[in-house]
Amino acid sequence: MFAKEEYKGRRNKLKETIGNGLLLFLGNEHSSINFKNNWYPFRQDSTFLYFFGLSQPGLAAIIDLDENQEIIFGDSPTIDDVVFTGPLPSLKDLVEDKGITQVRPILSLSGYVNRAVERGQKIHFIPYYRADHLLKLSALLKVSTVEIADKHSIELIKAIVLLRSIKSDQEVVEIEKAVNITVGMQYKAMGMASKGMLEADLFGAITDIALSKGNGTSFHPIVTVNGQILHNHYHGNTLKNGDMVLCDCGAETTSNYAGDLTRTFPVDKKFSKKQKEIYDIVHSAHLKAISELRPGRLFKDIHLAACRMIVEGLIELGLMKGNAEKAVAEGAHTVFFQCGLGHMMGLDVHDMENLGEAYVGYTDSLKQSKAFGLRSLRLGRALEEGMILTVEPGIYFIPELIELRKGQNRFNEFINYEKMETYKDFGGIRIEDNFLITSSGTRLLGNKLPTTSAEIEQFRATKIRPL
Repeated sequence: MFAKEEYKGRRNKLKETIGNGLLLFLGNEHSSINFKNNWYPFRQDSTFLYFFGLSQPGLAAIIDLDENQEIIFGDSPTIDDVVFTGPLPSLKDLVEDKGITQVRPILSLSGYVNRAVERGQKIHFIPYYRADHLLKLSALLKVSTVEIADKHSIELIKAIVLLRSIKSDQEVVEIEKAVNITVGMQYKAMGMASKGMLEADLFGAITDIALSKGNGTSFHPIVTVNGQILHNHYHGNTLKNGDMVLCDCGAETTSNYAGDLTRTFPVDKKFSKKQKEIYDIVHSAHLKAISELRPGRLFKDIHLAACRMIVEGLIELGLMKGNAEKAVAEGAHTVFFQCGLGHMMGLDVHDMENLGEAYVGYTDSLKQSKAFGLRSLRLGRALEEGMILTVEPGIYFIPELIELRKGQNRFNEFINYEKMETYKDFGGIRIEDNFLITSSGTRLLGNKLPTTSAEIEQFRATKIRPL
């Protein structure tokens, strides 16, 4: 991971931000698949990784602001562990490498927390997302599992978001490594797809790359000919002429940083006329959003600008009508673009999502909308130098949604439902890239990947990667 100074600096900034109380961090445990010792691949909690850099199961940490102590709770490997894993460094050595000198047995954590509670110290912890964390917090704080849900520290959440939102130079390097592995995954899918293959063939090939180059995938890849299903994890369809493949995938590096890219490409060497028209509208929205990325700009406004570009393109095709700005204001575009334009990315592919979108993507003065479409926009707040985020506009023809809105007589002023009948079997298109916000604007992360319809068709025809 990083040098101890990086982790010490993060913890010091956190301490300065919070001020007092006891900060409690729970690391993750092994999780069993179908019996105790058959485990899922271990993944440490991202906040624990960020502040302590330790990727071993069975750890907890305390930063006692009132006593000025930083302590890791855990146990060193036993001989039984060594028999199965080989020699392992002691926990003391691992902890010292992260700038912490105190190590205590995991069983002593309860006593330390109990004394803090008895002294009236405020215990800060973040929301749980795993059942074992819920049970541990309930036992440590001696409150019911029902009560735990209301006791997490908003102050700690906001302090963590403040720090993790802005990526250090070292983090940018690691994230770009993940993006470049993901670029290779996209090239593999785009290059091998052909009539008669299963979606699973592409899924397996790109997953192999992620495993061979890093820790595996940063999320379960979406590889589908049904791109209108936004999170489609079924891989049993056979590719055929006339289909498009939507490939949304990401790699995670050995340092646990994520990449996340999407490309949509034809099974044939070229898009059909109808496919190319819709693809080019999505690409225009993609370019519009990129042109707006800069510090101080509300990402919500960039999202809406991309939505207007989509509507303008669909008006030209005759699928929509009327005034684009009014159509977006009334939500008519959500028949075609139902999700958000992007999200922050880092140690999590949806960075810090476990802390709550209300704190990660929004502020006290900018609340997340409850309206269909906008409620799925994970990031709305002003962009800052050092943020890393995705831009991923799309157009999705969801027959069930089209029929629902038509039956409700919704958006008749803006949507040509008669012409929509000929697009119900179209599917969906998404384009996604990853960006670093710089002082002057933005920088695309990762190596060159075909993006325009012409570039994709050229690569599909030649399989030659651009320089």
